[in-house]
Amino acid sequence: MTGPIAVTGATGAVGSRVAQRLAERGLSQRLVVRDPARAPRLAGAEVRVASGYAATDEMRAALEGAETLFLIPAHEAPDRVAQHMSAIDAAVTAGVRRIVYLSFAAAAPQTTFTFGRDHWATEQHLRETGVPWTFLRMSLYLDFVPGMVGPDGVVRGPAADGRVAAILRDDVADAAAVVLANPADHDGRSYVLSGREAFSLGEAAELMARRSGKPIRFVDESEEEAYASRAGYGAPEWQVRGWVSSYLAIRDGSLATVSDDVLELTGREPVTLAAWLAAHPESLAHVGDA
Repeated sequence: MTGPIAVTGATGAVGSRVAQRLAERGLSQRLVVRDPARAPRLAGAEVRVASGYAATDEMRAALEGAETLFLIPAHEAPDRVAQHMSAIDAAVTAGVRRIVYLSFAAAAPQTTFTFGRDHWATEQHLRETGVPWTFLRMSLYLDFVPGMVGPDGVVRGPAADGRVAAILRDDVADAAAVVLANPADHDGRSYVLSGREAFSLGEAAELMARRSGKPIRFVDESEEEAYASRAGYGAPEWQVRGWVSSYLAIRDGSLATVSDDVLELTGREPVTLAAWLAAHPESLAHVGDA
């Protein structure tokens, strides 16, 4: 590569992990952030500022001279697709030679998880640019599962006995770093980044109960109950629809695909929920005792 790897979202959970791994490999990178004070201080990394993906001129200036762009999705918003398109167009104008996009496992035009539709639209726009691309289609985050348990020990959602092949954020970062280290080897590839097993929320609740000794259980809500139970959060309708549809995507099997892509890329199996809970008992500290 003749230019650095540009990493967006470098102050976030996945972007910061990827940046750390690239630094450990001794690779030159450019961290594109909104707040330079929060950017990680890493060897071989320079920091450029852009106030957001929709700030096209700022993004173009931040990306000029970069060889590869690692594009982390913007936060959920009604205009998220437009933000992604703006960032991609800025990268193309800046001369970025290839783009690696962190997409979603069930990305499709009418996928059940409504936020997954944003990823499909973003993928399509990226294909149309003619710039070489790689899609890393991640499943739901494994390390988010304990956070689905309320303080009362209940996981609530309309997921029934559907299954999800959730993946640890560290495993996503490991796979992304491999691709970014030699991006030309992965041009035109779509990888599904999943855990090594798919489990139901009921099974996850039972496992968390055994590991913690706390009375954790899963309650399968109806769609109507799910919307009603989240109505008091004060979130806009589109956001609540996204929350509820994540459970519906588990219910209908959209997120159940178990892939060997993490193993293929990193040479090791992804971490299981049981192993994560054993290593992080504090992840359930918010749950009350019996």
